[in-house]
Amino acid sequence: MGEILKIDKINVFIKASHILRDVSLEIGEGEVVCLIGRNGAGKTTTLRSVMGFLRPQSGSIQFQGQEIVGTAPYQIARMGIGYAPEESGIFASLTTFENIEIATWSTGFTRSTVDRIKLAYSVFPSLERYRDRKGNQISGGERKMLSVARALALDPRLFLMDECFEGLAPAIIPKIAESIHQISKMGHSILLVESNIYHVPDFVNRLYVIERGEIIFSGKPEGLKDDKAVLRIVAGTS
Repeated sequence: MGEILKIDKINVFIKASHILRDVSLEIGEGEVVCLIGRNGAGKTTTLRSVMGFLRPQSGSIQFQGQEIVGTAPYQIARMGIGYAPEESGIFASLTTFENIEIATWSTGFTRSTVDRIKLAYSVFPSLERYRDRKGNQISGGERKMLSVARALALDPRLFLMDECFEGLAPAIIPKIAESIHQISKMGHSILLVESNIYHVPDFVNRLYVIERGEIIFSGKPEGLKDDKAVLRIVAGTS
């Protein structure tokens, strides 16, 4: 299994604050990886660095073997990285359909516009019922689904998903988790970010734990159970 994303010892500052400290992680082709950490640990900063919204002061980020540090976010999206941000980032004044369709305006993809829209609805069929509702007329769970569906309409090789389950009703979480699993079974690589260890889906291949901007654990999910010190941190009992 080859690497699709390799982050190598990146250091990221926001103003005078040193947010990420020599952060390294890898995602293989078709792999689902979860980055876990408490609020403020550096999870979103990691994703924003990959997407080009933040530029590391040092270190390397390679996508499919190509260095992308310094590349504009729109170019990174066109290269094949989809991003579903924590706050959904959908357009409130656009309908559900328009929010999905806007992702197909990017050119240079193998699938047609029609096929990419069908793909998004195939994973989130419930959104069909709200296709004419505006972004501010659907629930929080539906906005999360729409955010992921819009990213899927890009037909990316790699998904970055930030806190997909945060703030959702318990009944909605399994539905979104199953949709993400369906996306992974299509061959897409996925990097999930979670602050709640109990939201980590059971189909995740590997875990990384970040604390105060540093990776303190990497390995199989079952390995975390044996690391009591790290488990206490991510379980919120430390």
